[in-house]
Amino acid sequence: MRSRIAISVVFVLMAGAAFAADAAAPTQSDAQKSFDKIKSLAGTWEGAVTTVPKMEGMGDDTRMRVSLRVTSRGNALVHEMKGAGDGDDPTKYDHPVTMFYLDNDRLLLTHYCDAGNRPRMAARTSADGKTVEFDFVDVAGSTQYGHMEHAVFTIIDDNHHTEDWTFLMPGDKPMRGHMDLQRVK
Repeated sequence: MRSRIAISVVFVLMAGAAFAADAAAPTQSDAQKSFDKIKSLAGTWEGAVTTVPKMEGMGDDTRMRVSLRVTSRGNALVHEMKGAGDGDDPTKYDHPVTMFYLDNDRLLLTHYCDAGNRPRMAARTSADGKTVEFDFVDVAGSTQYGHMEHAVFTIIDDNHHTEDWTFLMPGDKPMRGHMDLQRVK
């Protein structure tokens, strides 16, 4: 009887040690690594924007301002972009908002678009971990005026990143926007 109790105690201690070892060294999923990388961009950014085809009224000196803010106890990231000189009046200016969040083993974004819809995209990360690319999953709302289809975030260093956004206009004609952003100090 004593030997059974001793064996049981040893088994419980070994199981506890194994559990503690697993708890001490959690393995991060690719989605979590990508989310942490995207969250490292929290702050205010400004830089040049170009589009292909060129948007009417956009010059070579057009600048964008992007703010990223971690929220919901670290479970979401808010991304807002606007023209660098634009005011805050939503009836005059576009201020699209994008939310990044983990959904089990996927990093998703939902883009609250000026076109009146909400496309969702799922992330995939480059082998070097510096580029997070988002592919279209689905869209809620009307696509009458088009919808965002694709996004790529490339981290150059702590103070420099680029964003490439692809918008599908009516007739599935792509318009690509490229922002070369520097952290505002």
